[in-house]
Amino acid sequence: MVHLLTGSGAVLAMLALIAAVSGDWAVMFLWLVAALAVDGIDGPLARKYDVSRTAAKIDGVLLDLIVDFLTYVFVPGYALFASGLVPGVWAWVVLIGIVFPSVLYFAGDWMKTTDKSFHGFPGCWNMVVLVIFAITPPVWVIVLLVAVLAPAMFLPLRFVHPVRTKRWRGVTLPVALIWLGSAAAAAWQGFYAGDLVQAALVGSSLYLLGVGLVQQGLDRLG
Repeated sequence: MVHLLTGSGAVLAMLALIAAVSGDWAVMFLWLVAALAVDGIDGPLARKYDVSRTAAKIDGVLLDLIVDFLTYVFVPGYALFASGLVPGVWAWVVLIGIVFPSVLYFAGDWMKTTDKSFHGFPGCWNMVVLVIFAITPPVWVIVLLVAVLAPAMFLPLRFVHPVRTKRWRGVTLPVALIWLGSAAAAAWQGFYAGDLVQAALVGSSLYLLGVGLVQQGLDRLG
């Protein structure tokens, strides 16, 4: 049943892609937010019921990576390319800059650190692209974001896992839930969300992007 829950993310990815092809970006992101919620609960369930032993015929880690690539990278990358938010040749630059390094990162063996954080930016383009849709920054900002985050996947930088990283989890997990709620609200309102929703979305995004780097800096200071 846990594997079936994880696998349902592929169905959500397909529904998101169908919405994206129709240009219905709000519906697409609602499906992606639903997939993100599934991804947040299937891991704890898999560990609780020890599926690597009790349902060993299916590789749960590989299944999760396949679904994550679809929902974190493939569909959001297409959406940013097809939406018109990035015009001309820059759309191709952004698309390749998201998809190509991400497939290498997802196949790497360096993804997790000893404290269950991520080693390098974990390819959460679904979150990045949703914020881009919500606040519609200038093209140069979008290109700069991709130019910074794509190589950050392969740098010795720490990014927390909201559920598995124990350090400051009492703050990080509520912030992640705030992000999830504000993202759903922004998509539900067709990205015409008010200042409060936008502020919550941007603030929680900055925290989730930066808290691991802060922890890493504190560790180096001793």
